[in-house]
Amino acid sequence: MTTMEILQRAKKAKGAMALADTAVKNRALEAMADALMDNSQSILTANGLDLIEAKGVVSDVMLDRLALNEERIFGMAQGVREVAQLPDPVGAVLRREKRPNGLVIEKTAVPMGVIAIIYESRPNVTSDAAALALKAGSACVLRCGKEAHRSAAAIVAALRKGLSAAGLPQDALALVEDITRQSANELMTASGLVDLLIPRGGAGLIRACVDNATVPVIETGTGICHVYVDKDADLDMALSILENAKCSRPSVCNAAEACLVHRDIAELFLPRLKELLVEQRGRQGLPRVELRLDEAAASVIGGTPAGERDFDTEFLDYILAVKVVDSVDEACAHIAAHSTGHSEAIVTANEDAARRFTALVDSAAVYWNASTRFTDGGVFGLGCEMGISTQRLHARGPMGLAELCTYKYIVKGTGQIR
Repeated sequence: MTTMEILQRAKKAKGAMALADTAVKNRALEAMADALMDNSQSILTANGLDLIEAKGVVSDVMLDRLALNEERIFGMAQGVREVAQLPDPVGAVLRREKRPNGLVIEKTAVPMGVIAIIYESRPNVTSDAAALALKAGSACVLRCGKEAHRSAAAIVAALRKGLSAAGLPQDALALVEDITRQSANELMTASGLVDLLIPRGGAGLIRACVDNATVPVIETGTGICHVYVDKDADLDMALSILENAKCSRPSVCNAAEACLVHRDIAELFLPRLKELLVEQRGRQGLPRVELRLDEAAASVIGGTPAGERDFDTEFLDYILAVKVVDSVDEACAHIAAHSTGHSEAIVTANEDAARRFTALVDSAAVYWNASTRFTDGGVFGLGCEMGISTQRLHARGPMGLAELCTYKYIVKGTGQIR
């Protein structure tokens, strides 16, 4: 089926989704979760074929993003069930006003219509995006990268069985069959068919959508995330946060890519950072973190000299750019110049420094004494997430159900005329 045919069918199905009440949508989501578990072997078989083709083509870290197992499929199903348990945003009255003439004006949350998602090599995005879009009353058209296409097709086939079981049209959820750039361009320019386009992936994909789309786009974020270790930081806490932010899963967008260290503690802290992330991990048989050091940091510890682009790169790997700064304000200025607006953290016991940092840093999530790895819809209580928006309008940060709705004014009268 062509991409245009898929979109036309989705447009026809969006009316049924808009009319579906909460009970029907929740029943569909539970059936979709059951179908994921019931079809786990076919999903794993498809994923195995994707992994065979991707091996040697993408990095080991990216292979981890692509790989599925029984535990991850269970997690996907659990995420769908969690969305079913969330309050339905559709129909919520956001503001109600009764005018002197008797008109009652209700600003009411309504579905977007047809939401298209372009994403790359993470199969779990398939079920996350579908669950959120459908619970928000919209039809969902997915377009994944070629590395994950077999996996996504198997997942969508299972999810569509769940939709049918609840009496909802299968065309409300579809995967684009064409994996060439043409299908992405078609989604970007499908005015009248796509009501919202959400890109999830690397900087190139997101920039292409923002620059070329003629349909509304929410810009999700690449993550050049920073951890600033202040002069008043608890150094043990800072080391723990940095290890988690960099090493727990370096291939995701909320992983730390840069560490800023106050000059007053650099000589004490940097050797401990190298011992933890490089030497100790090496002794434990774990991947060592490559430290890419500015001139001041390199005068304290050994590592790789930072290149011209290292503070502007989302490594998605065991690489950390390190810079020494003189103040909170210098840290904030560096973040303003190099961040993608995703997630930043300050580690400090000084409340004034924390307040200044959280006020000056203009990112979607700003942390005080916590890892950037928490920027996630599930962790924030939103269920699955559609992505992390780094723009300022309509949606910012993890996008859950509320961010996938728009609104309209429903005006109730008793015959008033103007």
